[in-house]
Amino acid sequence: MPDAVPSSAAVSARMSRQVSRDTAPEIAVRKLLHAAGLRYRVNVPVPGMRRRTIDIVFGPAKVAVFMDGCFWHGCPQHATRPKANAEWWREKLDKNMARDRETTEHLRAQGWTVLRFWEHESPKAVARAVRRAREEAGTRDAGPRSS
Repeated sequence: MPDAVPSSAAVSARMSRQVSRDTAPEIAVRKLLHAAGLRYRVNVPVPGMRRRTIDIVFGPAKVAVFMDGCFWHGCPQHATRPKANAEWWREKLDKNMARDRETTEHLRAQGWTVLRFWEHESPKAVARAVRRAREEAGTRDAGPRSS
């Protein structure tokens, strides 16, 4: 990737403050899941991959939940492309999206259910979808029950 040259001190300062974990959408979804009685882990390393983490994990059920930011992950509705340093940003954001696809494929190949949501999606709708996927995965993991 070309060397990054900040377009201004203000842009550089703003980008350095971007959070990558515990974002408002993540916290809103986690609160709803917790209130529904579900327990999970947060920011868990992706098994077998360096420097990648899963936002919300239901380990035994192998359900991975990612809350993707519209700018950083290329939301088809809301993603924007900066005009300053346009080529550098295009390469950076394209690599982010390729990394997301690679992570999803890697986890699915290991038997995980992977759920990806955009930051703009309703936390209630996301929590419902996660609960449904968690219940389905739990059913798969439980196997036959004896009386």
